[in-house]
Amino acid sequence: MSLTGLADLLAQERSLSTARAHTAVRPAERSAETVISVADGMRPALLSQLLAGLREVPAGEGRRPVLLVVTATGREAEDLERQLPSWSPQAQVADLPAWETLPHERLSPRSDTVGQRLDVMRRLAHPGEEPLDVIVAPVRAVLQPVVEGMGDLQPVILERGAERSFDEVVRALADAAYSRSDMVSRRGEFAVRGGIIDVFPPTADHPVRVEFFGDEIEELRWFAVADQRTLRSGDHPTRIVAPPCRELLITPAVQSRAARLKDRLPGAEAILERIAGGIYSEGMESLAPLLADRMVPVLSLLPEGSIVVVQEPEKVRARAADLVATNEEFLAAAWESAADTDRAPLDVAQAQELEDDGRTLASGSFHSLEETREIALEAGLGWWSTTALTVGAELSEVDADTDESLVRLMDTDADTLTVSGRAPRRFGGDVEALLEHLGSLVREGWRVVAVTEGPGPLQRLAELLQGADIPAARHETLEVAPRPGTVELTTASLSTGFVVETEQVALLSEADLLGHSSAYAAQGRTQLPQRRRRNAVDPLELKPGDFVVHEQHGVGQFIELIARPIAGAVTKPGQPRPQREYLVLEYAPSKRNGPKDRLFVPTDQLDQISTYQGGEAPVLSKMGGSDWSAKKRAAKKAVKDIAAELIRLYSARMATRGHAFGPDTPWQRELEEAFPYIETPDQLTTIDEVKADMEKEVPMDRLISGDVGYGKTEVAVRAAFKAIQDGKQVAVLVPTTLLGQQHVETFSQRYSGFPVRVASLSRFQTAKESKEVIDGLREGSIDLVIGTHRLLSKEIRFRDLGLIIIDEEQRFGVEHKEKLKAMRTNVDVLSMSATPIPRTLEMSLTGIRETSTLATPPEERHPVLTYVGAYTDRQVTAAIRRELMREGQVFFVHNRVSTITRRASELSQLVPEARVAVAHGQMSEAELEQIIVDFYEKRFDVLVSTTIVETGLDIANANTLIVDGADRYGLSQLHQLRGRVGRGRERAYAYFLYDVEKPLTETALERLKAVAAHNELGAGLQLAQKDLEIRGAGNLLGGEQSGHIQGVGFDMYLRLVGEAVSEFRGDEDTAPTEMKIELPVNAHLPHDYVPGERLRLDAYRTLASATDEAGIVEVEAELTDRYGELPEPARLLLEVARLRVMARSVGLSDIAVQGPSIRFAPADLPESRQMRLKRMHPGAKTVPVPGADAAGTRQILIPKPKTARVGGKDLTDGAVLEWARQVLLTIFEAPEPSAAGEDGQEQAGGSA
Repeated sequence: MSLTGLADLLAQERSLSTARAHTAVRPAERSAETVISVADGMRPALLSQLLAGLREVPAGEGRRPVLLVVTATGREAEDLERQLPSWSPQAQVADLPAWETLPHERLSPRSDTVGQRLDVMRRLAHPGEEPLDVIVAPVRAVLQPVVEGMGDLQPVILERGAERSFDEVVRALADAAYSRSDMVSRRGEFAVRGGIIDVFPPTADHPVRVEFFGDEIEELRWFAVADQRTLRSGDHPTRIVAPPCRELLITPAVQSRAARLKDRLPGAEAILERIAGGIYSEGMESLAPLLADRMVPVLSLLPEGSIVVVQEPEKVRARAADLVATNEEFLAAAWESAADTDRAPLDVAQAQELEDDGRTLASGSFHSLEETREIALEAGLGWWSTTALTVGAELSEVDADTDESLVRLMDTDADTLTVSGRAPRRFGGDVEALLEHLGSLVREGWRVVAVTEGPGPLQRLAELLQGADIPAARHETLEVAPRPGTVELTTASLSTGFVVETEQVALLSEADLLGHSSAYAAQGRTQLPQRRRRNAVDPLELKPGDFVVHEQHGVGQFIELIARPIAGAVTKPGQPRPQREYLVLEYAPSKRNGPKDRLFVPTDQLDQISTYQGGEAPVLSKMGGSDWSAKKRAAKKAVKDIAAELIRLYSARMATRGHAFGPDTPWQRELEEAFPYIETPDQLTTIDEVKADMEKEVPMDRLISGDVGYGKTEVAVRAAFKAIQDGKQVAVLVPTTLLGQQHVETFSQRYSGFPVRVASLSRFQTAKESKEVIDGLREGSIDLVIGTHRLLSKEIRFRDLGLIIIDEEQRFGVEHKEKLKAMRTNVDVLSMSATPIPRTLEMSLTGIRETSTLATPPEERHPVLTYVGAYTDRQVTAAIRRELMREGQVFFVHNRVSTITRRASELSQLVPEARVAVAHGQMSEAELEQIIVDFYEKRFDVLVSTTIVETGLDIANANTLIVDGADRYGLSQLHQLRGRVGRGRERAYAYFLYDVEKPLTETALERLKAVAAHNELGAGLQLAQKDLEIRGAGNLLGGEQSGHIQGVGFDMYLRLVGEAVSEFRGDEDTAPTEMKIELPVNAHLPHDYVPGERLRLDAYRTLASATDEAGIVEVEAELTDRYGELPEPARLLLEVARLRVMARSVGLSDIAVQGPSIRFAPADLPESRQMRLKRMHPGAKTVPVPGADAAGTRQILIPKPKTARVGGKDLTDGAVLEWARQVLLTIFEAPEPSAAGEDGQEQAGGSA
């Protein structure tokens, strides 16, 4: 991946060697300010030469100097950091990111940003182990002062085999601002369980599990956040460095200052009180200037003799001025309330006057660029800059038309240098022109190097050159100088190339050659494990007071999880009483005005319970279930009719024969490797499910339900490509033209470099263009078409349609779906939706359609900060300004076409520097398209539009959404609108504002409350179900059963539909029967083994749903992995589960202590086994089950087993379980459990 051969060749070029010589002198003799004119593509090459020069300076006493490269934006910094290693492979390059928040905003920067910043500062202050060579930083990071001594903050270092006190490590993590939780799910958290510490360092890809043996660190293992299991692939670390998670750590000095300031700073009392009490709180960094010893400029951290290189000084200067101005305005607005909180930023007038021992709040504000330059020059640092403008012109050449920025550059006293080289010609995918150009260069004896990001495009480029008889050579890395008359091909990270005429050298990047680069993942791809399947019940979410549905007893209310001693258990003196945990549910009182009845549900029966979703507050059922049975019967009767209708659809689909697609091709793998992000576990599972469906003969009908921005489009891209590989055509149906256009861009970009023809069919096209597309579809020359409802019209004919993809399925009406059905009896269908409509939800949840759920947010994604409140000018101004400052864009939604232009002009007056555009559905197509394209290409800052933006529009740079009159929207609409922002790494804000003078209706208030409450990632499905509640949750499929969901709850209702469907299909009932085991066994999860109710419920839930030996082995592995070695009660809990599986296999539903006997029911044994029972267990008898008639179900009572025939005590724990197991094997002839791994099979083999 390196280009060192080319770099060595360029080092001999006169202008570059001059630049290198300028840096290779002692700092005192070096020019303090130099402006270098250089083409964009040559910048990384120039920087590598400057670094080489800097390393030639004789070493002084102190730390060795570094190169600090300042860019205008964070994105440019990341690109440059990626490109530099190709030119200087040995150099240590690091990125110093800026906070995503403003210095005085009450939001803390992300822990991974802080971790990265501290890592850079530590390496600057202590260059011992890994001295830095180049630091790349956006101007925002350079202008913001930092707390003094950040480079000296000690990270927590954990090494395998090292002696560290367990308590000391816990204390060190707490001191380093890690927050303690019961389960690690995000960076900067740690959890403690027994002798295990889980910690997620902000700079790591995965959290790490640290296992202690006494005070020695025995093992370090990476584990996955999704299922908390150890990663199976890859190497586990031997050493972990966990940097602090905040830039301001709470020390006694900070606490005393906070206590002192508490009464002097209105608006910040709550934060200061928590800091004074030693508690880290969100946004405390905004007070750092008043609490820390001192704030220092970033440049003061650089070693003496370092050089600051400002890229594009004009762009950086403009950006710096914006930052300073916006920060002051943002403070001055002191607006009524900040996003997501009811607290304003500090009352500045008062705060700025406040002085505490010489410390002021202003000392934390951005410095201006001029001040930063002065600091650099005073500290003896070089202040150099590189620009694409030509410098060194004479003042006499200036006239009225000269660019203002050029005049400013000429006006400085800086030395100037010009590096020869120009930008290359770009071909934008024109293959013929490209080959002709390369051919002529090669014939003239030029040295040509062509690079691509990944191996796929490189391979195709080599094939093209070979076909055109142009000599080419492929290299893994280019470490020798390129030869004249040959095109050297290699892979490297490069945004654009350059041409040096004097040396006859040309470097062409993938963007120059093909029009755009295929986005290969820059980061190391880490494979995440598959996520375990989700169960219907998620007790993790249960809170006291929640309504639940028990299969036998109906709707109850969850009270608590308690442990109770087990009846009949005799313990030895001094031993703890055996216990078992139960969920306590409350039901309606059986006597009028009496207390509510309570039901204790053993934790091994959690699979009987589901959470209630239906009305707001349901009526509690009576225990024993007579009224519940009546409700269930009524619902079942109504469900029968629907089931018949659903089955008709299903059987028609199962009966048709579609096309079975072939296995993946090498091109498919190449396309998937070029995905620039790490797939989430859910995405991987979904992609596999979709492919498996496509490879079957039965036509696919799958719904992908995933929240906005969770990567549904990527699944579609891969499925469509698979279909095209088999020579089939693909139709992508979208609800709006705008979304269609965006998909065209996404699909074209992902398929660039593959021979796939993508076309769109929309109202934005001329008649001639549409006709070409329609003809292309008929003839088969177009592989994939993206279009709106027009695709459903009669004029569209496909040559060989293989797959239909429906995006935002909730936006299509019934008649559209009917047309589709006619088209698609034997075509595969993939539907996608973030907020599925009730009918879709029902069909998918009852198994008529397969469903995949994407529930894991992509890496680096944050919840959108949601603010609901009254509309004020100050609020809106501050929100827009904050977004402009980070070079973002704003969606402003105003749903009245009549007043939209007036609102847009008001915004222009409020924020004069913002470029405002208006978009609504009554504009002509061409006009509307142009505005959206301009907004997409960042020519506007604020888009004032109607809800036309609601559907699937993906503009990663727009991260603030303001909805005017939010009380007039539906819930799904509000969620979809909010999904338009927060699609990148930046923190996003959504403001739902309403007119303060108009009263809110109750429904509007409910909706706004729901959208504010469900702002976490992945809230789409919760909101879809909440919408059912607000609408009254009648039938999902029509009016004929309103009230049934209300009566039995959503989950139970779906289960009934599922059962009715199975009955019609004639499926066997595979659901496990209810099984009760009440034996004197101390089987539970001890609190010190699995701390926290939430985690214990989760573990019980997983165990209750294990229906075979393999499932129990899996649970055992998970418990051992997450919590360490199993204690005796937990081991017994697994043995009880094994006994339950065994008892189920012979049809038992009850094994329990009854007086002096143990009951096994129901049990109808043949005579031979009854004889065996009497022989082996004297005193055993077979009696009818109470309440059954004489010929009805029977049960067996066997005297309790004892330690000795005479005077023995009752067997307990493992002994009684082994006894019960033997009864099942000998009397009921239960099969030995299999799949217990090889040991189990060997034992079974040995005993046979």
